[in-house]
Amino acid sequence: MANRLPVRQPERSDGGSWPPSPGGLVSALTPVLRERHGIWVGWPGGDCDPGIIPDTVNGIGLRSVSLSDSECDGFYTGFSNGTLWPLYHDAIRTPTFDRDWWHQYREVNVRFAEIAADVAAPGATVWVHDYQLQLVPGLLRSLRPDVRIGFFLHIPFPPRELFMQLPWRREIIEGLLGADLIGFQVPGAAANFARLARQLTAATGSDSVVEIDSRQVAVGAFPISVDSRGIAAKAAQPQIIARAAQLRSDLGGPDIVFLGVDRLDYTKGIDRRMVAAGKLFSEGILRAGNHVIVQIAVPSRELDPLYQEERHHLEQLVGQVNGQFSSVGHPAIHYLNQSVSNDELIALYLAADVMLVTPLRDGMNLVSKEYVAARDGAGGQLILSEFAGAASELKGAVLVNPHDIDDITEAMRACLTRDRAEEMRNMRRLNRIVRRRDVHHWAASYLAALQETTSV
Repeated sequence: MANRLPVRQPERSDGGSWPPSPGGLVSALTPVLRERHGIWVGWPGGDCDPGIIPDTVNGIGLRSVSLSDSECDGFYTGFSNGTLWPLYHDAIRTPTFDRDWWHQYREVNVRFAEIAADVAAPGATVWVHDYQLQLVPGLLRSLRPDVRIGFFLHIPFPPRELFMQLPWRREIIEGLLGADLIGFQVPGAAANFARLARQLTAATGSDSVVEIDSRQVAVGAFPISVDSRGIAAKAAQPQIIARAAQLRSDLGGPDIVFLGVDRLDYTKGIDRRMVAAGKLFSEGILRAGNHVIVQIAVPSRELDPLYQEERHHLEQLVGQVNGQFSSVGHPAIHYLNQSVSNDELIALYLAADVMLVTPLRDGMNLVSKEYVAARDGAGGQLILSEFAGAASELKGAVLVNPHDIDDITEAMRACLTRDRAEEMRNMRRLNRIVRRRDVHHWAASYLAALQETTSV
């Protein structure tokens, strides 16, 4: 169960095959669901008519959850992304606490739970994903006590000082406690949850096992990853290698290419990155033509005024840097506010000497792992925020405090003179980490831990 279904509507008006949605979650769970004759429950998106969604795609059953426009506004745009998203990301933006949003969030979670209760076989395993569906485990347990329920949160889980701001804090915790296993990206998030559960409910126990209503709920960290072997295989294809070379040529054959790839979101720290680059250009450390910055900002939540404001702010910053430090035919920053295909993305990873990943807060950040997977044997440097979940795994990345512009500039400056042999050794170490713990290992380890739970 996830907020969205794992397929996209065909582009052809006369129908055709339903392509899979992008992302590691779909690629990881597709073989698991196919093997177990599973069903994916989710919302098809606002542009898709639920009546045309097929019952089965690629061997996976699909069950659509319909949302009206007002429910989408309250449940998704409102409570999920206007309340929970900022609160769980360190309240970088002030969350909005709206009771109508909460009621719609609960109503939609009830609908998800009822559909799951209807389609799940006796004794089935139900894996619920992410912050939009935090009430589902408790609701589903009351409807179907025979099923085994797992929940995984893909974004950070906040500390007590932040979570306690939420007026419906107890209801969220009780909803999550309906699961048999609650998974988080990092151990700190798991500990935050377990301590809040003991504080806000009658739960007892430890940071790894919480006991409530004569049940045991396992709590742990299961860091998500990427399809590292698939990415490496794609990066080795001649057409991808040729495209990477063409990209460097199109950029003017610079000495160093810095790359950022992010969803356009205020949590990603893109603006700090642009300010840091501006400082280096102003100091003469970076020179347009010799050093190029490519920033892909994938459009996101475009109807939300806060995201429109973020886009405007970012475009102003890029314009200021380019206006001051570009020359004819050699912009300092190549900025694209658009999506790119998977092939183009991997070619960009191959073309980039330095990957800039500087979110102010991130549950994991898979871009950092994708870059490492694509650079198998190719060197490269990764500048990574210490507030991304990936920082705890990717030992050897250049860790920075994204709130400190000088820290980012120093890391970028150091990349200009790093020893090539050491760079190659370091990237090989990072690549081994990502290959050993890929997205398939993540799914298998979580499901194995879920099957070991004893409350069913």
